[in-house]
Amino acid sequence: MTTVDIFAPAKLNLTLHVTGRRADGYHLLDSLVAFADIGDQITVAPCPVLSLTIGGPQAVYLSTGHSNLVLRAANFLGPQRSAAIHLDKQLPVAAGIGGGSADAAATLRALSMLWDVDLPLPEATVDLGADVPVCMIGQTLRMQGVGDQITRLPDLPDMEVVLVNPRIAVSTPDIFRGLAEKSNAPMDQDLPNWNSLDAFTEWLGHQRNDLQALAMEQQPVIADVLDALRETGALFSGMSGSGATCFGLYPPGAATGDNVVAQLSRTSWWCAKGSLIQALPAQLSRVTT
Repeated sequence: MTTVDIFAPAKLNLTLHVTGRRADGYHLLDSLVAFADIGDQITVAPCPVLSLTIGGPQAVYLSTGHSNLVLRAANFLGPQRSAAIHLDKQLPVAAGIGGGSADAAATLRALSMLWDVDLPLPEATVDLGADVPVCMIGQTLRMQGVGDQITRLPDLPDMEVVLVNPRIAVSTPDIFRGLAEKSNAPMDQDLPNWNSLDAFTEWLGHQRNDLQALAMEQQPVIADVLDALRETGALFSGMSGSGATCFGLYPPGAATGDNVVAQLSRTSWWCAKGSLIQALPAQLSRVTT
């Protein structure tokens, strides 16, 4: 029996500028997006019916019903096809790191291999969610519009990343509704060529996440997480997406990340350490027969 395993990496909004709002209510964004080697795993195998099972430490927070993005992705790719799909859920849900979208994108990739069908173009998957197109690509990029305008970027400097979620959920619709100003300045049209981690984190310090202040009003513990990351010596710390997951960036090859996780794990917060990846790692995808 053929089985396909695909890694679903966490997506990080290193910047998030809200630049406008369309007549249909969708917000326009300008975001520098990167991915970490921290994430979920999708496994698919032949089966006479379409089914979904979920395991892992975050499984309790998800339903296997038709609204699950994994099943929606399967039906999007092959409405009349079937497979047994298993999601190993490691990432917290509703956390601002694109977990559901990453799972949907990984499902599309896995089922395209299992069923031997073409993958849709990334921009064609935006109806599954604004983050699905970028998760289909899985490399450093600039996301604009409603997630449908994607520009691939050169590799970022090597760095370690620590993700921290205080185990609380943030309502993304509430955050967007609370924005007093919906037409803010985008990033510069031409982004720099960052030749060092110091140069990159210095540049990040002049950028924004326009949702962060509102998220901290809704969940003040986010400010505590950011303070804790700064106290560990992170070169830069910020909130991803609409929260509540925050990230700290550190030099590569140091034990800093391990020490940081050990320190933060004394709290009740969810913590994970890894590195930013330049592309979806082939070694984290496999096909067995």
